[in-house]
Amino acid sequence: MELSNLKYAKGSRGHKRKTYGRGFGSGIGKTGGKGTKGQKQRKSGHVRLGFEGGQTPIYRKVPKVGFNNFNFRKQYNVVTIKQLADLKVTQIDSKILVDKHIIPNNKLPIKVIGNDKLTNALEVHAHVFTKGAQKTIEEAQGKINIIK
Repeated sequence: MELSNLKYAKGSRGHKRKTYGRGFGSGIGKTGGKGTKGQKQRKSGHVRLGFEGGQTPIYRKVPKVGFNNFNFRKQYNVVTIKQLADLKVTQIDSKILVDKHIIPNNKLPIKVIGNDKLTNALEVHAHVFTKGAQKTIEEAQGKINIIK
C-alpha cells in the first residue's frame, strides 16, 4: 500500500443534495432552481404522461381498433399433478380440492395440468385434462373421470 493508492471509502464524499426554496443564503436563488413562472415551477406542477395542457389528447382522438378476447376467455381452476400427488388421497374431486385450499371456489371448471411423475394411482374427477396430465395419470394406473 502506498500513498498513491489511497482512496476515499465509497459514498463518504458524495455531494449533498441541494436545498431548494430556503432563501438567498442557500445559493439557489429566488426561484429555488425551478426557473421562472409557469406550471412546472409550482410545488405539484408536473403533469402526467400524455397530458396535453387540457387539449383532448391524441389517445382519445384515435379510434379503438382490433379485438380483445378478455370478455370471452375460458377461465379454469388450474391444478397441477404435483399438487394432486401431495394430497395423499386416492380419489380427488372438487370438494376435496376446495377443502384442502388448492382451488378457491367451486364456481369455475377444474383443469388438471402437468406431466410430473406419479408414484401412486389416482382417481381424478375434473372438467379438462391436458394431454400430458392424462398420460401421467394413466401411466400410474390411475383413472380419469371427465365432468360434463
